[in-house]
Amino acid sequence: MDDLIEDLANARWRKSSFSGHDGSNCVEVARFSGGRHGVRDSKDLGREALVVGPTEWAVFLNQVKAQ
Repeated sequence: MDDLIEDLANARWRKSSFSGHDGSNCVEVARFSGGRHGVRDSKDLGREALVVGPTEWAVFLNQVKAQ
């Protein structure tokens, strides 16, 4: 758990290229230790990020690519 707290504190968030240029639909992703990834809404930084493990991230990416 301490690793996750440190990862979140030092996260380098990247905005999705699919995010709207007008400030809407702003999704950001960060890579964390252990193959975990975080996803957050850049318009609501007070809200916690969703953090998933490497298996869940791979499933998510496969589903996105299949769309």
